[in-house]
Amino acid sequence: MDVVEHLRLSGGALKRWFIAQLHDCLAVGMLWWIGLYIIGVPWAPLWALLAGVLQVIPHLGLVMGLIGPTLTAAAKWRDWEHPLYVLILYAAIAVVDGFLLQPYLMKRTAKVPMWASIVVPIVLGLVFSFWGVLLTPPILAIVYAYRARFIEKHIESLP
Repeated sequence: MDVVEHLRLSGGALKRWFIAQLHDCLAVGMLWWIGLYIIGVPWAPLWALLAGVLQVIPHLGLVMGLIGPTLTAAAKWRDWEHPLYVLILYAAIAVVDGFLLQPYLMKRTAKVPMWASIVVPIVLGLVFSFWGVLLTPPILAIVYAYRARFIEKHIESLP
């Protein structure tokens, strides 16, 4: 493989990973909108849009998208129950996104197995802290693109 082919393979893998990220942003935004609408938080579409856009920032975006609706719920109802409902919604979205949506989208778009999308970020997060978690998804997309290319090349060379 020459440099151009390496760049093409890596670029294609990163493109597929980015498409998976955009789908994840849309799905998380929709989950936020539905949940905030059910709870009755004012400006639910705005907070859902903001949460969806912030979802581009891996693992931190979901937390940053939590601040606005929680403060809005606290200001509107002036109790502890409604902000707690927003926190429960956040926990549910985080679990669904981390264990179902992201692995499924990575499998469908970037051809990364679901088990790798779940286990590898945890392991690299323990080893390399924040950077391990942040960089794992695009690195997995590239690794599995090279793996697929390797398998394809060796299948073609079989007699």
